[in-house]
Amino acid sequence: MELMMIQALRRINKGVALAVGFGLLACAAFVLTDIIMRQIGTSLGGTEEIAGYAMALATSWGMSYTLLELGHVRIDLLRTRFQSFGKAVFDVFSMVVMSGVIITIAIKAWPVLERSITNGSRANTPLETPLVWVQLPWFAGWVWFAVMSTLTTLAALSLLLKRRHAETEDFVGAFAEQETLQ
Repeated sequence: MELMMIQALRRINKGVALAVGFGLLACAAFVLTDIIMRQIGTSLGGTEEIAGYAMALATSWGMSYTLLELGHVRIDLLRTRFQSFGKAVFDVFSMVVMSGVIITIAIKAWPVLERSITNGSRANTPLETPLVWVQLPWFAGWVWFAVMSTLTTLAALSLLLKRRHAETEDFVGAFAEQETLQ
C-alpha cells in the first residue's frame, strides 16, 4: 500500500513538474520578447516582477517533485556507516525533520496570504498586481509540499515498523549513495 501511494504521488508530482516547467518556459519567452522589444525602443514592462513570481511558484511547487526524486541536499555521513535498518532509521528521522520544517513554512505562509486577501493588497510596482493572484498558488504549493512530505514520512515510518527497511531507500534514501550502488 505504501509503495502504491508513493507511486501515485510521483505521478501527480510529474504532472505538477511539467506544468511548472511549461510556466517557466512561458516566462522565459515573455522575458525574451521583452529583451527583443527593448532593442527596437519599446518594452512590455513588468518582466522582472513576473519572473520573480514565476520563480516563487516554481520553488513552492517544485519542492515536492524534488523530494520524491531524491534531489534535496542530504548530509549522510553517519547514514552510510549503517546497515539497512540503521539507514532506514536515519531516513525516517530526516523525513520527520523535513516534514516539521515544511509544515511550519506552510503554516507561516498563511498569514501572508490572509493579509493580502483582507487588505486587497497589490504589488508596489507599475503592474500593481493583486498579490492574492500570486500568493494563493504560492501558498498552495507549500501546502502541497507539506502534505506530500507528511504522507512520504508516514509511508517510510510504516515500512520501517513492518521491517521492510530496504523498500524505503527508493523514496527517502540518499541519491548519491544509490548512484554508487548501481
